Amino acid sequence: MFENLSERLEKSFKLLKGEGRISEINVAETLKEVRRALLDADVNYKIAKTFTDTVKQKALGQDVLSALKPSQVMVKIVHDELAMLMGGQATDINLKGNPSVILIAGLQGSGKTTFSGKLAKHLKSKKQKNPLLVACDVYRPAAIEQLIILGQQIEVPVYHELESKDPVQIAKNAIKQAKKDGQNLVIIDTAGRLAIDEQMMKEIAAIKKAVEPQEILFVVDSMTGQDAVNTAKEFNDKLDFDGVVLTKLDGDTRGGAALSIRSVVDKPIKFVGTGEKLDALDVFHPERMADRILGMGDIVSLVERAQDQYNVEEARKLSKKIAKNQFDFNDFIDQIGQIKKMGNLKDLAGMIPGMGKMMKNLDIDDNAFKGIEAIIHSMTPEERNDPAVLNGSRRKRIAIGSGTDIQEVNRLVKQFDETKKMMKMMKEGKGMAGLMSKMQGMKR
Repeated sequence: MFENLSERLEKSFKLLKGEGRISEINVAETLKEVRRALLDADVNYKIAKTFTDTVKQKALGQDVLSALKPSQVMVKIVHDELAMLMGGQATDINLKGNPSVILIAGLQGSGKTTFSGKLAKHLKSKKQKNPLLVACDVYRPAAIEQLIILGQQIEVPVYHELESKDPVQIAKNAIKQAKKDGQNLVIIDTAGRLAIDEQMMKEIAAIKKAVEPQEILFVVDSMTGQDAVNTAKEFNDKLDFDGVVLTKLDGDTRGGAALSIRSVVDKPIKFVGTGEKLDALDVFHPERMADRILGMGDIVSLVERAQDQYNVEEARKLSKKIAKNQFDFNDFIDQIGQIKKMGNLKDLAGMIPGMGKMMKNLDIDDNAFKGIEAIIHSMTPEERNDPAVLNGSRRKRIAIGSGTDIQEVNRLVKQFDETKKMMKMMKEGKGMAGLMSKMQGMKR
């Protein structure tokens, strides 16, 4: 995400590096390139101009011209202003009320139904809520069916009335049902259109009036760029929603929606969708996003994702096995599973400072572990438990069973052995010096 914008901004800051005296002229030239980068990212012209004017004012006020490293000062100012442009800090969702009622709005195809499922899963696990999903898109039977399937996947009930064409009454009945069943959260998925029309607006306004939601979230496809911002403004003028959800932020998006929408509607971005999986939903943190745009990574979010998959008891058992040199292929494939649950591999790599740029032109397939998993699953329980028994004939059988070749099997076994030695070395307290010494003998 934001790869082109990140690259353009990096080039603009280079104008302040290099040789020669720093002057007000080349500061202005840098900001001119920053403005072009924002416009190329589909940010509204007025917002881009206001942004660079503010940065210039602060830059000259902080004596960038006399700073030893003016480019670093400029990056800091741009970072802070980018964060402010996107809202400054994360804004929590309102979950007051019993049940809490959240109304989901947006155009058809924006990802409302999928987001409804993701939000239910998120609040169920993070906030220990007991949610009920409500299917109020009475015009598309496929939308009702999709929500039912999502509900089954995350083990959340879905309230629907296949015979009814009255979304207002369905919503009211759903809340009664939630109260009866002791559910403390109701998420209402509403109908959308291909474009804004009066009928859709009247309908969702009627649902809002009938159920008095604690939170109204407007879902928008970030890949539509400035069109998403314009749509958000029209919805907000008529609905006065509480927050924005940007979906498909992992796609080929230039970033204009994320950078512009707060300034236009004066409502916070609360969530971002970063993939198709039901756990690919993140709370939006403006400062962290500014970090990523400027190539600084996002270690905090990476750690949070890792912690979501962290099991204290399992980690303790694994630590003991490493200490006893008993780490095996069962443990190895378990760790792969933990990594896969954390999300899109390229997205994860982009959270590590400097890695986003290094991997910009690499196509990292989410099935990157598929071959490794196939090889391990082709092993017998004995072989997974005791890799030392893997002789030539066994490896040949594994290669045939996994659809790979003997070289790939040999490579995996060698990498596993090296990984096992390094893990034991770290556990024994030999630290980074011993680890680096060991790694010098390993091929990349």
